[in-house]
Amino acid sequence: MKNVLILCTGNSCRSVMAEAMINAKMSKCVKAQSSGVKASGKINPQAQALLEKKGEWREEYHSKLIETVLETSFDLVVTVCDAAKETCPLFPNAVKTIHFGFEDPSGKAVQEYAKTYDLIEKELLPIIKQELCQ
Repeated sequence: MKNVLILCTGNSCRSVMAEAMINAKMSKCVKAQSSGVKASGKINPQAQALLEKKGEWREEYHSKLIETVLETSFDLVVTVCDAAKETCPLFPNAVKTIHFGFEDPSGKAVQEYAKTYDLIEKELLPIIKQELCQ
C-alpha cells in the first residue's frame, strides 16, 4: 500500500475532496491523507455535501495542520493550490512531490464544487494511479 499526501493551504475543500476520492476509488493500492499549510480547522460544507452525495465522505476527514503529518512516510506529496506549492515544507520521508493546481470553489456557486471534483477526477487521479498503482 502506497501513501499519498494531498496538501493545500486551508485543507477545507480541494485537498479533502482529493483525499476522499483517492480513498474511495483507489483503496486497493493507495491510502490518501490531506493537510494544510495553514489549516482552517473546518471542512467546507459544500465540499462535504458533495462527497456525501457521492458516497465518499468519512467522518474521519477533518482539516488538519501539516505538522500533524510531517513525520509520516509518504510515497508522494501532491500540492493542489499554488500557495501550498510555494510554502510546501521539505518532507524527509517523501519520495516525490508534484503540483496540480485547482481553482478554489469556496464561496462560489454549488456547481463550481462539482466542476472542481470532476477536474480532480480527470486530471489528478490518473497521475496518482500512474505514480503509485503500478
